[in-house]
Amino acid sequence: MSFRIRAARPADAPGIAKVHVETWRLTYPGLVPDRHLLSLSVDIQAERWRRMIRQPIEGDTLVADGGREGILGFGSSGPARLKGAPAGGEIFTLYVAGDHQGQGLGRALLTALLRGLHRRGYSDAFLWVLARNPSRFFYEAMGGKRAGLQQEHFAGALLDEAAYHWPDLAAWLTARVESRDG
Repeated sequence: MSFRIRAARPADAPGIAKVHVETWRLTYPGLVPDRHLLSLSVDIQAERWRRMIRQPIEGDTLVADGGREGILGFGSSGPARLKGAPAGGEIFTLYVAGDHQGQGLGRALLTALLRGLHRRGYSDAFLWVLARNPSRFFYEAMGGKRAGLQQEHFAGALLDEAAYHWPDLAAWLTARVESRDG
């Protein structure tokens, strides 16, 4: 499969929203309240993403562009949002359409997001994932070290979240290049 990682544009918002809603509905049943999953709207998410892309934070919103297939995945990153976070840079989102998972898009997006944080001067980065989300194994396979637990109120439920930390982005990026070239 062919895809290209690139910066998101406002015109990508509907494709991002479609992936966002579909992956939530695929991944989170039994993890977040069903009423929240049923209430998700591609149109509302598209407007949200359009606004975020037009008024970017100090960070990146990237897409995996499949050409004629459209947006196959996306991710966003920037400075850590919470004081006392386990790192300076944070991955906010990383989603790949269900029928395109396991094909390298997640690896490519995560690598590009971590590379972008490193270019912005962050020596380390982290992300939060629902503690029972199967994607946590992907983050572990990608070198993320479990760095903490927290509970967050979301959609009327108390959810357990785990932090995954990349403590040395320079070394991680060097190892990625060496393993790909070696």
